[in-house]
Amino acid sequence: MTQDDLSRLLAREKTQGGRTAVKKLLGDLGFENSEALADFVNAKREAEQAALSEVERREQAAEEKLRAAQALEAQAVVRERAAIRRSVLAELGASGEDLADAELLINRALTDQADADESTLMSAAEQLKERRPELFGHSLGTVPPAPGGSPASGPPSRVGIPPKPGAAGLEMARRRGFVTD
Repeated sequence: MTQDDLSRLLAREKTQGGRTAVKKLLGDLGFENSEALADFVNAKREAEQAALSEVERREQAAEEKLRAAQALEAQAVVRERAAIRRSVLAELGASGEDLADAELLINRALTDQADADESTLMSAAEQLKERRPELFGHSLGTVPPAPGGSPASGPPSRVGIPPKPGAAGLEMARRRGFVTD
């Protein structure tokens, strides 16, 4: 018997045991199946809600609204911090995809300082600019172009002024001595 066969056998036995335990629990509680238990729980919740007084319902609604407002405020703080970080990075010259990359790197550098002040943020951004100048519009070095400016795999382009009509004949006459300039 292989390890895979043994694992499958044990997994099957475990699921069968789980189903048996659930059936036994449902039987002990007096329910025929899990749907009857779910219906009972839902009915119990509805009865509890109906039993609450109007004041308690208002208090619960106010608490829910307060939690939602706190969640929105926390999201706004996160968005504001991200906007401040992007503006500092943009001031230093990051833009486009480089701005997004720089923002990820600055977030990683400041993970333990989620609420860092602007001076800390500026110094971290300047350190990032020193380490990764290519994110801020500075190239590390340019690759020299291929000869003639063409791709390295193609023939070089012809450079220079195209000859005038008749220039070849004039040059031939000069070499033979018919024309002196």
